[in-house]
Amino acid sequence: MSMTTGADVLSAANALAALVSAGSSVAGVVRPGLALPAGEPVTAGAHLYARAYAARAVPLGAATAVAVWADAAVAWPMLLVSGLAQVGDSAIGFRQRNLGMGFGAGAFAVLHLFSAWWVAR
Repeated sequence: MSMTTGADVLSAANALAALVSAGSSVAGVVRPGLALPAGEPVTAGAHLYARAYAARAVPLGAATAVAVWADAAVAWPMLLVSGLAQVGDSAIGFRQRNLGMGFGAGAFAVLHLFSAWWVAR
């Protein structure tokens, strides 16, 4: 029986965060108003941007979820890119006064960026 290492736990946490982020983008396609402030109308532009966001977020999330189990040369750049994307998502969330998006993406950004540093060191 093998014991779970700290690296396994960190990989699992990053994979889960990446998949949750990708899933959130799919939720945005189904309900584009999720990221909008209360009472803001959902326009054709909101639908377009939700689909465009998901077209990028789903492959990035899937690639990150796989890459965290690879060697460091693959894992740290993916974690860096994913972390920076989450920084942007967090900033957008706070700007829209969507605290769930702001804090959730912010937490994922910290996780991914810390993990990128940890793996690359």
